[in-house]
Amino acid sequence: MFGRILQLLIKELLQFRRDRSARFRLLIPPVIQMLVFGYAATFEVFDVSTAILDQDRTQESRALTAAFVHSSRFRVTLSAATRQQLRDAVERSDAQVGLVIPPGFAELLRKGQTSPVQAVVDGTNSNTALIALGYVGQIAGTFGQDYAQDLARRTGRARGRPLVSVSLEERYWYNPNLNSRWFFVPGVIGSVLLITIVNLSAFAIVREREVGTLEQIMVTPIRPVEFLIGKTLPFFLIGLVEVAITTTVGMLWFQVPFRGSFLVLLAGTSLFLLCVLALGLLISTLCATQQQAFATNFFVLNPMFILSGFSFPIASMPEFLQWLTYLDPLRYFLVIIRATFLKGVGMEILWHQMLALAAIAFGLLAVAVLRFRKSLD
Repeated sequence: MFGRILQLLIKELLQFRRDRSARFRLLIPPVIQMLVFGYAATFEVFDVSTAILDQDRTQESRALTAAFVHSSRFRVTLSAATRQQLRDAVERSDAQVGLVIPPGFAELLRKGQTSPVQAVVDGTNSNTALIALGYVGQIAGTFGQDYAQDLARRTGRARGRPLVSVSLEERYWYNPNLNSRWFFVPGVIGSVLLITIVNLSAFAIVREREVGTLEQIMVTPIRPVEFLIGKTLPFFLIGLVEVAITTTVGMLWFQVPFRGSFLVLLAGTSLFLLCVLALGLLISTLCATQQQAFATNFFVLNPMFILSGFSFPIASMPEFLQWLTYLDPLRYFLVIIRATFLKGVGMEILWHQMLALAAIAFGLLAVAVLRFRKSLD
């Protein structure tokens, strides 16, 4: 048995060695995708075009305007003279955010009262709008807090009263600077691995069937299970190499810290590879041509990506979709890879995810083998 599997493995590796385009597709695109996603996928927003209408024209209003001008989050493109001019800028998309500082802004601040500032946000891109609005709140809140403290110091000293203040110090664990790349880069490793290995395993057997060599192989003494193992084992090894390459790129290029154990990451990666290989095998048993396999991959992989929690929080999904995510192996692998990278936790924490991946892999492999036997009959 092992001799036949070894011979089939050697055959696949020799074929891979002869195919230069295949080597290029397997090694270079994952690195390119890693770099592109690493830079493009981010929750942070910079240089938001902003129009400001200062109707107060006081030292305080100019100080608030300067806070936005000197922020890397906003780029002031227009100092509007009227509300209509500000509204037109937002409607023409010349400005994504419009700020209106009303008359009497400084007078209310000097009295120690709350002074309102209006923010008009283009909600066409709801994600950018929410993030930009959060930055507006942070800058305005910081300005108001600093001004209130300064006012309290001046009035407190004038009246001979001591100044008492309470400050809240925030501490973020595992990602102190809230760098979104530390969140996305480990997720990209799992997503690239899913797409690459499912496509490879699905197309490999379909290609054998399409060119007519599958029947020739099956008339040999090799058994169906041995054929599946020998056919997919090279892709398992390729998957491990891809994880090693993309992990190295993430650590050295994007400076994402790795605080966990490589053995834990290897165990989680191996279980995830078994899941995606079984999924590719199952797709190959359902398709007769490579075009059908390509269409099926597109239909399967996109929902898996969306339901994995890669960029959309699972808790925000409808309840029936949340239950559906438990069938997605990428969901568990993202937890494993992000926890090993950023938290440094071990098997005592991640065994639930490992067990879920093992159960999914076993179930998919069983169904794939049964479907393959039936397709041969």
